[in-house]
Amino acid sequence: MTKLIALIDGSIYSKSVCDHTAWIAERTGAIVEIIHVLGHQETSTEPVNLSGNIGLGARTALLEELAEHDAKTAKLSQKRGRMILADAKTRLLSDGLDKVSTRLRLGGIAETIQKYEKDTSFIIVGKRGEAADFAKMHLGSNLERVVRSSNKPVLVAARSFTPVKRFLIAFDGGPSSLKAVKHIAEGDLFSKLECRIIMVGKETSHTKKQLDNAAQILKQKDITTEAGIEQGYPSEVISK
Repeated sequence: MTKLIALIDGSIYSKSVCDHTAWIAERTGAIVEIIHVLGHQETSTEPVNLSGNIGLGARTALLEELAEHDAKTAKLSQKRGRMILADAKTRLLSDGLDKVSTRLRLGGIAETIQKYEKDTSFIIVGKRGEAADFAKMHLGSNLERVVRSSNKPVLVAARSFTPVKRFLIAFDGGPSSLKAVKHIAEGDLFSKLECRIIMVGKETSHTKKQLDNAAQILKQKDITTEAGIEQGYPSEVISK
């Protein structure tokens, strides 16, 4: 059975991650595991190494106070993490899913992905995280870590969810883009949706044949497909 990993951090994107996850699970019948990762800084109880002209007794007392504070902070972070997971699970169950589990993980996001993605078909993560800069051109640092460390397809959730009816494939004829086309054709997620597949560059007999072959793969799987070649800069054409 297909399994999805949904990564959440309690940010505004977490709701969108849950909604995208529900949409995928409904179309594929997948089971869902929601993971919240606490970084080492959030759970560290290691006292700060103070130096300077502080008396030994005062410094010892301060270190003990800091250690106690850090321990309380770590417990609060774990409690908050469990609440975030519980809220996400409730949201998914209310969307009609019944196969949802949660996991609170201590450590790094990349290590977590490598540990748990083996039996996973999809990973869903928000475009930005709780501490990310909301500038338009900036992506969350955890998103980059997930994409770089994962061997599985990663769906990046925008700030809000809109039911997907159409999708775009940026195709350049290379092995990776052809692999993407075949992956889409072989699964249930994109069936009966509208697809537009484009190449950016000069149209030649070779590029047209590549594009037509890719479009035919999709059409054979009952995916309505429109294909075309456009000139310009890839970033501008794809955005348009």
